[in-house]
Amino acid sequence: MSETIDWQTLSEVEKIKHDSNFLHGTLTESLADPVTGAIASNDTQISKFHGIYQQTDRDLDKERKEQKLEPAYSFLIRVRMPGGMVTPEQWLNMDSLADKYANGSLKLTTRQTFQLHGVLKKNLKTTIQKINESLLDTISACGDVNRNVMCHANPAESPFHPEVIDLAKKIGRHLLPETKAYHEIWLDKKLVAGGETVEPFFGNRYLPRKFKIGIIIPPNNDCDVFSQDLGFIAIIEKGKIVGYNVVVGGGLGSTFGIPETYPRAGDVIGFCKPEQVIDVAEKVVAVQRDNGNRKDRKVARLKYTIDHRGLDWFQSELEKYLGYSLEKARPFKITHTGDNYGWQKGTDGKWHLTYFVEGGRVKNSGDKKMKDALREVATITDGNFILTGNQNVIFAGVSEKVKPKINAILKKYRVSPELLSGLRKNSIACVALPTCPLAFAEAERYLPTLVTKIEAILEKNSLFKEDIVIRMTGCPNGCGRPYLAEIGLIGKSAGHYNLYLGGSFEGDRLNNIYRENISEAEIIKVLETLIEDFAGTRNNGERFGDFVIRKKYVKEIKEGKEFRH
Repeated sequence: MSETIDWQTLSEVEKIKHDSNFLHGTLTESLADPVTGAIASNDTQISKFHGIYQQTDRDLDKERKEQKLEPAYSFLIRVRMPGGMVTPEQWLNMDSLADKYANGSLKLTTRQTFQLHGVLKKNLKTTIQKINESLLDTISACGDVNRNVMCHANPAESPFHPEVIDLAKKIGRHLLPETKAYHEIWLDKKLVAGGETVEPFFGNRYLPRKFKIGIIIPPNNDCDVFSQDLGFIAIIEKGKIVGYNVVVGGGLGSTFGIPETYPRAGDVIGFCKPEQVIDVAEKVVAVQRDNGNRKDRKVARLKYTIDHRGLDWFQSELEKYLGYSLEKARPFKITHTGDNYGWQKGTDGKWHLTYFVEGGRVKNSGDKKMKDALREVATITDGNFILTGNQNVIFAGVSEKVKPKINAILKKYRVSPELLSGLRKNSIACVALPTCPLAFAEAERYLPTLVTKIEAILEKNSLFKEDIVIRMTGCPNGCGRPYLAEIGLIGKSAGHYNLYLGGSFEGDRLNNIYRENISEAEIIKVLETLIEDFAGTRNNGERFGDFVIRKKYVKEIKEGKEFRH
């Protein structure tokens, strides 16, 4: 019996997904069209499920329009790699692809994965095939599915890292779509007789919106577990992981001018045993699949499903799907978000270097040749690379013998770890302009300059080394997790930002708006006043985000519905 759907009540994307023949769409025809550098409009939605976004170079849009040329279309390719670990050979492959088919740089994302920018349509298929040849792929890196599963990044910080990265991979594998469209379109695999496409879990419309999962090991919250649709907090007792606290309903996207949209920090709803994690993950996704808003994509994330129906309803519904109740959540303590930089020796006797990559952009710049340096590290290391959720990279599992060789390489290319301010090492910026079509303002290209100017104020107030979380995005979608920052800057228009204050250093509290639509000069002036007050009147050990709430610069936000732009 066919499904009866009232398309008048649903978003246009729901129909596109339904009619895509399980994510095939007309991608094959779009790729073969030599007339344009773009793909068909509907295919721009379907391609996301394959790990691809169509973009234009907005720096060139006006000039090309005056020349009566179509926009400079290119594509972003995002890799799926749960837990962020790659071999040196895989790093070298991505490095080579960046040079051959993309814009020459690697972008390390806030979801522990790679992005290639500037890939032309004619090179898409070859690039994706080369990614797959290195045993990576781009399936479900974007789209209305479960995205790349994140987990605690640094092996030196916990002997349980192998356990959680293995769990991240298992969850990611379990929640992959089963359609063979990806393999047929990009890898030239033929559909075998009797192997018609079905999606026993997702159905033919997949999820209402994207879905994100992260795993942390306290006291570290290095992948912002409270920003995830679903989070797992490892609980360690008597020298082993006895289970995980379950966090639901995080999500940071919102839209200017639509108060029904807002960021939300997740709620801890209970505890599950290690053998229950996959089941819990599947059933949480299933509740969202069946109850998420498919009429209005702006309020379709799990956070809105929970707020519209109530957390009690969600927990009750989840229990029905599971057939059992979660146990009571167990105590845990988080001390910080972000990464701990420098060399650390793990319990395995191996060395691990957390290396700062500003804005996550691996490139050569003047006499500082980071891309060349990391390529050479990949040729000599006896360990692996791990991408962090904060746009950095860890040279993991390095032997005592190889450690000095890595130091020498970084020095040779003039990219040795620097003395970073506490602000810079806790900074995150989304890509924004020129390629993101949603951006109103700069982020990645501008934040380093702004940080330098704020550093002068911090130095003047003896706070250069003070850890303060600052994050900037070019729009309110929240890709750089700005709403959990102690200082958040959201692009409003060219050169102007909304300033948010009061997120917690631990990553479990949203910030609140302090100034709207202000320029750089105003940002500097406001922060100078705040930093001077912080230096003079803070309590012992008090964090900046806690300080601005105690001093009533902003009101503490206890739940997402209180948030406003």
